[in-house]
Amino acid sequence: MNARTDSPVWDKLARSRAARLQRAAPLASGRAVASENIVALLEALIEPGDRVCIEGNNQKQADFLARSLVQTDLARVRDLHLVQSVLALPEHIDLIERGQVSRIDFSFSGPQAGRLARLVESRQITIGAIHTYLELFARYFVDLTPRVALIAAQAADREGNLYTGANTEDTPAIVEATAFKGGIVIAQVNEIVDQLPRVDIPADWVNFYVKAPTPHYIEPLFTRDPALITEIQVLTAMIAIKGLYAEYGIKRLNHGIGFDTAAIELLLPTYGAELGLKGKVCTHFALNPHPTLIPAIEAGFVESVHCFGSEVGMERYTAARPDVFFIGADGNMRSNRAFSQAAGHYACDLFIGSTLQIDLQGNSSTATKGRIAGFGGAPNMGADARGRRHASPAWLRAGREARRSGEMPRGRKLVAQIVESFREQMTPTFVERLDAWDLAESANMELPPVMIYGDDVTHLITEEGICNLLLCATPEEREQAIRGMAGYTPVGMARDKRMVENLRDRGVIRRPEDLGIDKRQATRDLLAARSVKDLVHASGGLYEPPKQFRNW
Repeated sequence: MNARTDSPVWDKLARSRAARLQRAAPLASGRAVASENIVALLEALIEPGDRVCIEGNNQKQADFLARSLVQTDLARVRDLHLVQSVLALPEHIDLIERGQVSRIDFSFSGPQAGRLARLVESRQITIGAIHTYLELFARYFVDLTPRVALIAAQAADREGNLYTGANTEDTPAIVEATAFKGGIVIAQVNEIVDQLPRVDIPADWVNFYVKAPTPHYIEPLFTRDPALITEIQVLTAMIAIKGLYAEYGIKRLNHGIGFDTAAIELLLPTYGAELGLKGKVCTHFALNPHPTLIPAIEAGFVESVHCFGSEVGMERYTAARPDVFFIGADGNMRSNRAFSQAAGHYACDLFIGSTLQIDLQGNSSTATKGRIAGFGGAPNMGADARGRRHASPAWLRAGREARRSGEMPRGRKLVAQIVESFREQMTPTFVERLDAWDLAESANMELPPVMIYGDDVTHLITEEGICNLLLCATPEEREQAIRGMAGYTPVGMARDKRMVENLRDRGVIRRPEDLGIDKRQATRDLLAARSVKDLVHASGGLYEPPKQFRNW
């Protein structure tokens, strides 16, 4: 037998990284790069076909690096595969329109949802998948590992250690996956200092850093002005607190983004206290530091909050409440989206959030005609954790309600969708068929982009009341329960009135009056804060809202 003369090469990634670093070395001084050299540096480091992550969370953005990437030579930087949480900046879509990106895997597109939909429909881009955050982070460590990661940090020291501060967010997951698999990490920083408050990312995980001409952009995504909360939202918040939170004794939870959940937060110190719920509900959150949570924290409802990210203007407040928030030895909060997503999935008993469409099976989606918005963390937070094994009263009760004869007893996560039956411009929230089906066809997707599957949804809350889908014995009952929540929409008007009333008699559907809620009391007077200025006062002056939320 002939001896094998060729031996396998086991360090191709390391060799590739070394060659790239050698090409880029003349453009840097050690790890430090001048801002005027960053475009040339990117051209030296990135190769055609690379997987690239431009750190774009739903808050912190590596915006200078994104703008620089758009300025690179099309002939050299092309056929890229973007793998990143959020397509939030115009530059993210500009890269696609310029022909530099051929494939994307992401979680959320928010303000770029319309542009992205048009590019998909014209076959200018291929979507690998729309992920939930934790799912995408997981794939960074399996089959979507970035070759080049462009990240954002608050500061770097002269060795290249990074301080990410309160808005750490996705950075650790991105950097660890890239740095330990032969990739290149480039950080834009707001400042370069001699000594950092703390080290969030060690220098030997970072290849280059550049001081950006302006601080990286942060979106105040979770700030909701109490002045815009309507009396309908006050009513649905009352229904949620009395018909769900109090019923199950929910202590550990996550609130989705929106005015619906902001109203709940602002009713805890008033309506919640009136119901005697302090210490019984809403004690532990996986949640961004919502300004609308300030009154509940100050009233002693909230014991602990672990944050996915920070929120603009909340830095001084979180630092001053170290018993509630996770604060480092430097005195500042540290967020971590991956860990908070894991906490929201396994450690929380309830996810409650809003959506744009709900069908007759309870499937919900934010992907509507002409918009590919993605999902963010909702599919993960709003999914029953089948691997969970620790018990809590709320989890066990939901499990008993869901259990059918002969099944193994287990718990169940509560997943509630809180919506109004009509959205803006009188668009029905409840539909016979999700737009996601048409979107899947036009975008050549393998599956309709459903945010939360109907079999994970346990409760629906609208101005009509609350329904407990766990108590539905048949698919027909489930459909009628959903129709019973749909009000005067076409879906609601097509309900079987007799069947809906039977479901009400059984407690599957409960109207506000069934819960002892007087609709006349559902006024803005119940809100613990009725303006952003009220939130500032509640914080003792520690909350510093962004300029766009100030009217004084």
